[in-house]
Amino acid sequence: MSNYQEGYLCRCCGKYHNELPMSYGSPVPDYCYDVPSEEQESRIEINEDLCIIDGEYFFIRGCIEIPVIDGKGPFIWDVWVSLSEGNFDKTNDYWEVEGREQELEPMFGWLSTSIPSYPETINLKTMVHTLSVGVRPYIELEPTEHPLAIDQREGITIERIKQIAEELCDEEEQ
Repeated sequence: MSNYQEGYLCRCCGKYHNELPMSYGSPVPDYCYDVPSEEQESRIEINEDLCIIDGEYFFIRGCIEIPVIDGKGPFIWDVWVSLSEGNFDKTNDYWEVEGREQELEPMFGWLSTSIPSYPETINLKTMVHTLSVGVRPYIELEPTEHPLAIDQREGITIERIKQIAEELCDEEEQ
């Protein structure tokens, strides 16, 4: 029997939310925020899945999946990872190729999203696993003692997901 509950009473805002969010994401790599707003249009090329800054920094969007120990899962962080130019080009070459997941080996990348509720996550080492066309890559963190890497290996509870939701609610309220 699972302790999974669809809704929860948020200790932050005091409201009952009908659904527990099971994913959060970042619209852009954190490095985009370093580019002055008046320069972003000329320096950043971006779509929903790929980003290039200044023609020399290359990013792909993917998902860090975290097992849910006592409920339905996974819990997902939608993140950006930097790739080398060569791996970025290879990814582009195979973007619409059926069976690409069998053709492309996992690629090294640096996590380029600061994930709330954790100690700093920028530049954690990752492996980007290409999945079938239309599915964002699976991002595997290096198996370190960083709490996010531990959560990816060992899973988290529904209570921890509620805690994350409340922390993010608190950030949105400020």
